Amino acid sequence: MDHALPSFAAHLPANGAELPAPTVGPAESEWFVGQAPDAKVVNLVNELSTVPTISADPLAVANRLRPVLLQLARQLRQEVHPLGVTGGQVSVLVALRHVPGVGVRELAAREGVSPAAMSRHISRLVRAGLVRRTVGASRDRRRVGLELTDEAERVLRLVRSRRTSWLAARLQTLDDGDLWSVDTAIAPLQALLEAQP
Repeated sequence: MDHALPSFAAHLPANGAELPAPTVGPAESEWFVGQAPDAKVVNLVNELSTVPTISADPLAVANRLRPVLLQLARQLRQEVHPLGVTGGQVSVLVALRHVPGVGVRELAAREGVSPAAMSRHISRLVRAGLVRRTVGASRDRRRVGLELTDEAERVLRLVRSRRTSWLAARLQTLDDGDLWSVDTAIAPLQALLEAQP
């Protein structure tokens, strides 16, 4: 025995009444109320046009990045002043930590300054009790090496602590998205130091 299919006409309104208007959710209602769809699209395009664009041009990026890095470096240098040393002296102490026993000329070449300028830096650090001169081996007693003192190691620990605290305090003011952006930028910035133009 065949089963009759339900009639579509059974679902139509009687007496030629109009079909009920389709229901529209809140999101769809906001789209239609007050303006035509075309106007909504125009508004969306206008909003997108106000989003700042990210330039892939190295020169444009360099012009934006340079003043930011300079200001950060200036602030970090100022953090060492309460410790009685300058940013330049800290740079020399850090270099000596990496190559203990190095001579003045070699250290000057590493730091990109003249031997005479480096000699003046070292003399001040020796008087401050942060660097000591060491005599070379018996076969070359004319060579004088340079080493950090215990006081210099203490100062460098304090420098690192103050600079880290300064950065951390400012990073805490960023929202999660900006903090993530800074974190992901560290590796490319590190690559800049290793790049050979």
